[in-house]
Amino acid sequence: MLLNAKQSERYHRQVQLPEIGDTGQEALLEASVLIVGVGGLGSPAALYLAAAGVGTLGLMDDDRVELSNLQRQILYKTSDISRDKTRIAAKALTALNGDTTVREYPMRLTVDNAPDILPQYAFVLDATDNLESKFLIADACHAAGTPYSHAGICRFFGQTMTIIPGHSACYRCVFDAPPKQPEPPPIGPLGAVPGIIGSIQACEAIKHITGQGQLLTNRLLTVDALTMRMRTINFTRRLDCPLCNA
Repeated sequence: MLLNAKQSERYHRQVQLPEIGDTGQEALLEASVLIVGVGGLGSPAALYLAAAGVGTLGLMDDDRVELSNLQRQILYKTSDISRDKTRIAAKALTALNGDTTVREYPMRLTVDNAPDILPQYAFVLDATDNLESKFLIADACHAAGTPYSHAGICRFFGQTMTIIPGHSACYRCVFDAPPKQPEPPPIGPLGAVPGIIGSIQACEAIKHITGQGQLLTNRLLTVDALTMRMRTINFTRRLDCPLCNA
């Protein structure tokens, strides 16, 4: 698709980047990204992807807005409390950019619905807040062959990596299996931390769509906002990975 006059003006600063240009912007407008979890991580990621002109955004979350969300989930306002997150987020993103079509999934990703939903998208963002969902997304994206960005946050700490199923180290290559003990209740995070990590996830989606730059594959990026130190940990595919070698 060719950019019209309004699109050329809207995305002018982005198109100026030689790595993006008209071709990259057109690819973004034709692309689709699914965001699983529209909270602390999903809010900034969704805003930046809509602003960048991603053509279709899928929003999956079965929660309603709570007062305690507003410290970090920047898609929502006080007046949105008790309303469905996907509905409020969809309205906000459509108001931000009418070029973006938003699909609402007011539900959790499950082993039953994943085979129908994931193949519709070119890239998935794991913006969930629990390990059960993260392992499910890893397994479902691997089965569908869909690239995805993992992220997690706690206190002042965040981490993220990108997985290309069948080509890079996967989530289970790094984290193996869910812990047998119940997850402890979440602590924090500092509100800006998911903003940092969610923005990185949006960058990864844009780079994948446009085919530019070096993705965070085979690398886990960690951010400690308390000391403002970042670290990159390198990984390779495990020969005994229960997912890659299933």
